[in-house]
Amino acid sequence: MLNRSIFQLRKNNSLFKTKFIYATLVLGLLAAACSKSVSDSNNQSVPLAANGVPRIASVNVVKATPQEAVLQPGASTEALVLLKIDAGYHVNANPPSYPYLKATELEVQAANGISVSFFIYPDPITKKFSFAEKPLAVYEGDTTLKVQLKADKSAKSGSHDLSAKLRVQACDDQVCYAPGTIDLTIPVVIK
Repeated sequence: MLNRSIFQLRKNNSLFKTKFIYATLVLGLLAAACSKSVSDSNNQSVPLAANGVPRIASVNVVKATPQEAVLQPGASTEALVLLKIDAGYHVNANPPSYPYLKATELEVQAANGISVSFFIYPDPITKKFSFAEKPLAVYEGDTTLKVQLKADKSAKSGSHDLSAKLRVQACDDQVCYAPGTIDLTIPVVIK
């Protein structure tokens, strides 16, 4: 009887060790899978938060492309900044629907006899989202921001670069992400 009990204990202990090793292996594989990153639409790695949800940076889902502006000394023109917002995301319009939402905002520094008069933001689209009580004014897909530039009469001809910053807050259909800033250079040619 004692031999049978010892045999049973050894058998149970061996079974416990096997189950423990199996459980540890499964948990290790799950932890490794959860710590990996996913790829965004540009095949760039997107880190995961502790809960396994991709950590989205607003500046990674918005691409801004300034277009060259050409003007004469003493004249004005519009400089364009083309925005491409990744599918499945939107950015808040300017002005935003709620004061706590961060508006899409362009800031351009005057330089080399080129001044900034005003900004023209596109007409937003209005959409209903699950996280907001009322529909929100947003931009999505491709949209264009405009800035009115004026060259002094004494501005020197040639190529000039204006430093700019684009502030955005990207959201998907359930949540908004931390706002971010994209540094830009707007090329200007004075003829």
